[in-house]
Amino acid sequence: MKKILSITIFTILLGMAGCKKDSEFLDVPPISVIPNDVAFSDPALVLSILGDLYNRQVDFSSLDNGWRSFADFSESFPSENGSYFLVTRTGWGYGEWAEWNYGYIRELNLFIQRDSASTALTDADKTAFMAEARFLRANYYFELVKRMGGVPLITSPLEYDPAKGDVSSIQIPRAKESDVYDFIISEAEAIKNQLPARADQKSRATKGAALAMEARAALYAGSIAKYGVATPQVSLPGGEVGIPAAKSAAYFTIALRAAQEIITGSAGAYKLYQSLPNLSENFATLFIDKSGVNLESIFVEDFRAGGAGRTHGFTINDQPYSFSDEGGDAGRLNPSLNLVQSFEKLDNTFAPIPSKDGAGNPIYYDNQEAIFAGRDARLAGTVLLPNGLFKGSRVDIWAGYLLADGSVFTSDEAGQLKKLPGTSVDVQVVGKDGPVNIEFRAQSGFYIRKYLDPTVGSGRRGRGSDVSFIRYRFGEVLLNAAEAAFELGQTAVAAGYINQVRARAGLTIPLTPAQITFDRIVNERRVELAFEGHTLYDKKRWRIAHIVWDGSPTGLPDLLSNLGSATKKSTQPWGLWPYKVHNPGNPNNGKWVFREVLPPVVSGTNRFQLGNYYSNINDDIISRNTKIIRQPNQ
Repeated sequence: MKKILSITIFTILLGMAGCKKDSEFLDVPPISVIPNDVAFSDPALVLSILGDLYNRQVDFSSLDNGWRSFADFSESFPSENGSYFLVTRTGWGYGEWAEWNYGYIRELNLFIQRDSASTALTDADKTAFMAEARFLRANYYFELVKRMGGVPLITSPLEYDPAKGDVSSIQIPRAKESDVYDFIISEAEAIKNQLPARADQKSRATKGAALAMEARAALYAGSIAKYGVATPQVSLPGGEVGIPAAKSAAYFTIALRAAQEIITGSAGAYKLYQSLPNLSENFATLFIDKSGVNLESIFVEDFRAGGAGRTHGFTINDQPYSFSDEGGDAGRLNPSLNLVQSFEKLDNTFAPIPSKDGAGNPIYYDNQEAIFAGRDARLAGTVLLPNGLFKGSRVDIWAGYLLADGSVFTSDEAGQLKKLPGTSVDVQVVGKDGPVNIEFRAQSGFYIRKYLDPTVGSGRRGRGSDVSFIRYRFGEVLLNAAEAAFELGQTAVAAGYINQVRARAGLTIPLTPAQITFDRIVNERRVELAFEGHTLYDKKRWRIAHIVWDGSPTGLPDLLSNLGSATKKSTQPWGLWPYKVHNPGNPNNGKWVFREVLPPVVSGTNRFQLGNYYSNINDDIISRNTKIIRQPNQ
């Protein structure tokens, strides 16, 4: 999705570069009417062009109107009437997740060409601008290849001569999938030392950003090469889709080496965010702290509040309903029990959230938080649990009263007051945040915590939030290094990296090298990187998407079994609803019980077909370029 940078954002960029005073920049004529030779004679003008190219980078998930991408894949429930299609349909179309913006690539190629040809810019400026544009181009090709497989690899502007009427010279066939990954890796290597090694620079390309891109891309390529043998149908004879298995080790070696360059500090002083004693608060704050203390984020999509700055509506859309700044228009993103129970216990074991004892009887809890005690701290840092604290208020999530006869006394109106049986005084009989089957309430029993902005006004449409979307961060780099090392048989190295990430989450019993398995790698990424845009692409590159999302309903036995398995089925988002016990005279009166619930609106199942591994190239593209080969299994 294209976004237009405001003058304020350009001014911020200019301030970073130190090219012009703000007052001077505001007098610059519109770029669209400035000849190229003039534009590429002034660093301030070049930077404004480059700023627009930065602003048009594509992410699978985003914070500005992109909340629905987080609400898919059974990791969450979409509590909005207009988004229920995510849980009522069965499977995805072949055209979903597609990307094919060669107009953007042309503009990047033109920028590189004109920067190179400039005689007015200093060599230092030309080199710096060139490196940034090459980073943006490589990063966009990464977005293309992970969605589409091999695509036409165009690195210079194509020119069409209408007088000749021959379009064959600009009809470029798809490159091999491996060739596109090789291009991304080679570009990162070529530019990394031309970019600043600065951990304090987040919204512009740095050496750390180039290496993080290289490590992730090489890891993806290595995974496709290794695990693609399990799905031989997902390939094309020319290599446009699929990577030979023999290439896997080389890619994993590149991924490990690139990640280690960051880890050892050669790209800047990056480190895990560890600023708060409460580990859950610390993890949540990682995603909202934009101060110099936060040296974990490497490359971000930034936002700025105030003036003509650009903000987003993530907090508006997803803050708790009961204390929404917008009077209740909120609460859309409800994490699923599927995700919640994937967070381990502190003894490194997996177990369902314990609602029943071994005999099948309900467990009674003194408070709502007790059922989640002794878990990975990232759980409460990612998910706003019942009675969880946000902006100084407690979220009000409970589904009603459980009576002595086992029936439930509740209401379909959140927060409603009624008289309990045998009483004469009105009391609240269901949470203000539900769960009830009404949009904007916590229909899974949970709200999202990650990315929520506690800043005053951030949940109001007149202001919005300026929390950044982190594209690359040090925590992921450690997990990338761990995975690459594991795939190369270096389990001790892998354990060292993965244990750093886990220790921050309170998992202080280190995993031994023997405990580093594929299942561990998969689950660790799931809980650390939840709602950061990795879920789909991780499962695609491991070739397990069609197994996890097999199209059959997820029953309660499916939900509660096989925890920690990479291929655990998860086709429908379940919830966990708290009930307050009303049984006067009974020792359990006033305590809490919990029940697993499939939200009633969930009628579809996630079905990932082999044709979904690569998004459809539509007929319009193929009709304009007959050299384009169609995707397999479509």
